[in-house]
Amino acid sequence: MLIALNELQFYKNFDELAQDILEMAKETMPDRLIYLTNFTKRQQIILKLSESNENIGIHEGMVIEINETVCNRIDFENKAPLVFEDMSKEANLDDLRQALVAANINSYLGIPIILSNGDTFGTLCAVHTNAKKMNKKSIVMLQRIAKLFSYYLDLERLAYRDSLTGLYNRQFLYKYFDESSTIGGALLFLDLDGFKKINDLYGHDTGDLVLREVALRLENFVQLHHGFAVRLGGDEFIVNLIGLTSREEISKLADYLLKRLSTWDTQLEAFNLSVSIGIVLYPPDENNLLKILLKNADNALYRAKANGKNGYQFF
Repeated sequence: MLIALNELQFYKNFDELAQDILEMAKETMPDRLIYLTNFTKRQQIILKLSESNENIGIHEGMVIEINETVCNRIDFENKAPLVFEDMSKEANLDDLRQALVAANINSYLGIPIILSNGDTFGTLCAVHTNAKKMNKKSIVMLQRIAKLFSYYLDLERLAYRDSLTGLYNRQFLYKYFDESSTIGGALLFLDLDGFKKINDLYGHDTGDLVLREVALRLENFVQLHHGFAVRLGGDEFIVNLIGLTSREEISKLADYLLKRLSTWDTQLEAFNLSVSIGIVLYPPDENNLLKILLKNADNALYRAKANGKNGYQFF
């Protein structure tokens, strides 16, 4: 599961280490602009530059649609670098030609940054306004630097991720509300209906597979909306929808989740596995205490289950 920007802000010394990585790469290729990027499913974000360069149209915080980037051409599966010494001569870049001219880039090296679980973080890139030769030794050195950075990301990620599902954990949720909850939004407290029967009859290995599938569906859901998903423990999950306080819109999303988490294969269908949801809204610009919000969402969840399960209730 991808590392989002709202997770990176909680990593210890991220800015300092990212700058160290860029400086190490700059020593290897001193004539290039070096930068770090992060990927979402739909976009590429320019995180850090080795230095400002008025001749190249790239800046920190820049967001590019993923299909409009050269980095998207990297072979992430095989962790292979992408090298263009003279982009003006590359016919397969014609669809990006206008963007490359606007950015004034004609030489490109893109190194994939891959986490230990196989997920893509982003890229370490080196660019120049002119066509430039690249020697193999320099490329290998940037690959090693990118690998070092991925080790750091893995270590930080462990602190905020659930080991079974890969979703965020309780620690991340509390950290977020300690520092970022003034935006406002909605907490959806989800609990699976019928999950105990699966563990009892099929065993915990099957139960773990179900939890991973639920996590995958929740992760796909929050990728389409502004928020994140958390596994609190057991079969309890939280979806935090950031900045969304419209009951009508939240109801539509809750209906979608009910449908998405009650459709299973033949083996699980007999157990009527579904989900109940308790929803609590929290206003912007207020001191929203997570402990109280979770308690209120849990009360709403209890009412949803008391009303027959496979439904949702607002607090």
